[in-house]
Amino acid sequence: MQSGSTQTDVLIIGVGLAGTSLALSLPSSMNVTLLSSAPVPCGASPMALGGLAAVLSAQDSLEQHIEDTLEAGARHSDKNAVRGIVQAAPDAVHWLLERQVPLDRTEDGQLHLTREGGHSQRRIVHAADASGSAIMQALVPQLAQASHIQQRTDCLALALRRNEQGTVAGVDIYDKHTRRYETILADHVVLATGGMGSLYAHSTNPDSALGEGIALAWRAGAAIRDLEFVQFHPTCLHAEGPTFLLTEALRGEGGHLLDKQGRRFMPDYDARGELAPRDIVSRAIAAQMRHEGSNHVWLDVRHLGADTLQQHFPKALEEGLRRGLDLRKDWVPVAPAAHYSCGGIETDLSGRTTVAGLYAVGEVACTGLHGANRLASNSLLECVVMGRAAAEAIARSKRTQRSALVPETDVANTSSISSSCSYTNSKPNSSSSSQASVVPNWGLGLNSNSSSKPSPRPSLMTAAAANAVENITTTNNKGCHHGESNSYGNGSSSNHSPSTNNPPSLTSLRNLMQEHVGLLRNHQGLIQALHTLDHWRRQMSLLPPSLDQRTLSLQLDIAWLLTQAALDRPHSLGAHYRLD
Repeated sequence: MQSGSTQTDVLIIGVGLAGTSLALSLPSSMNVTLLSSAPVPCGASPMALGGLAAVLSAQDSLEQHIEDTLEAGARHSDKNAVRGIVQAAPDAVHWLLERQVPLDRTEDGQLHLTREGGHSQRRIVHAADASGSAIMQALVPQLAQASHIQQRTDCLALALRRNEQGTVAGVDIYDKHTRRYETILADHVVLATGGMGSLYAHSTNPDSALGEGIALAWRAGAAIRDLEFVQFHPTCLHAEGPTFLLTEALRGEGGHLLDKQGRRFMPDYDARGELAPRDIVSRAIAAQMRHEGSNHVWLDVRHLGADTLQQHFPKALEEGLRRGLDLRKDWVPVAPAAHYSCGGIETDLSGRTTVAGLYAVGEVACTGLHGANRLASNSLLECVVMGRAAAEAIARSKRTQRSALVPETDVANTSSISSSCSYTNSKPNSSSSSQASVVPNWGLGLNSNSSSKPSPRPSLMTAAAANAVENITTTNNKGCHHGESNSYGNGSSSNHSPSTNNPPSLTSLRNLMQEHVGLLRNHQGLIQALHTLDHWRRQMSLLPPSLDQRTLSLQLDIAWLLTQAALDRPHSLGAHYRLD
């Protein structure tokens, strides 16, 4: 295979809402290259159901949105990040409206606001129950109309490259169309590659959400933060076929979770019932499943009425009917699945990482907004706000003087993982924080409390519920479909656990993470997972370089980082729950 190189002003890796918002917000005077690993649109953004959280009603307030975010995040969020991003939410919604995104409205023409778990007020703007799809369908054609934006599909990013000054100034890729390896030189490199939920066998994420962007940044020396906080969505359809997420707005509008006798059980676990934050609802469902000896509970939305379901939840209604379930008449079987990565590449609120020349936006990044558990509908919000903020920072920055790239090396140093869960394999590059001026009035800069380790928050569960969760034992997940037996990861040894005698594969990696680093964790299981991952990474390092070897190596790196993060936090916090 031949190799070559091209150059651009801004290289964006990822075409979800964050990368798309950034590209559309850059000035037309800059040449932009937008890479995707599959045909556009792809990634998690088109799959997002809920909407964007923003204070838009007289009954709501900025302080209430901030408090809801901090509470859902187990008080682990960066308060400056929360305030800055939430404050920018109304402008983000208006930007989408200017871009002709068809958000739902009431009969009098006002934006329709719904409510989801963890929110004290109605503040979710949406497009029925398929907001991500509607947003991306409106924005993606605008990329093609912009002459300064070049889109390249089916391209895999394999390594970030630095120049002689230590600035990230290029990316090695593999183009599946031309079957060629190539280096793209860029003044600014932006990672918008999404999360890592598909490291699990049972996930709501697209297959591409394997965390490679975080691994690329880590290898280049960027600080990584809060990887242990992987949010499991509580209500995923438990039926034959691919995982389908039933939007949280169904519970926000009054849907009930029922046991096998048809009794609401959430009030037994939390005073907020079905509107408790996702981490609490997911663990409560797991406890109830253990108590009943079942592999799912029931969601009942019949009382919402056929008109409400057809008007606001057509996608859920359609998918249920496709699988022989009518939400208007039937209880719907649901169970938790890996959903969202709260941690990632540490950035400031202009998207800058700790390595000069490298930016990160969207789920791959960790701004500090989500803390230990994301508040519903704050993620699409963060994509738009941070995409626009990074575009402003890039547009204001001075063009770097291009110089030769240093030879490609794998700089990842596994001994550098710190117990503070602010992971880095090199000291922050001081020049990165002095580049572009920041967005006005946000008081930005790298997260000041990123290295702090807050004391664990007392459980919001009742004592009886906590005891039930602690007694959970599960069976191993034999596949990624709800119709089969599944595990929510209690960390216990299992005869089905992947053997270190077998060569690593993505399937065995997913089963390992599901079993030992999932919704429920303990020391024994995490140690077993880490041992297996260490062995697999050594195996991979001995194989001759190939495309499969390089991609799986990145996936093993991020799984190792996530597992180490979970092991280093011995106490439960938010989405990270330790049985021991």
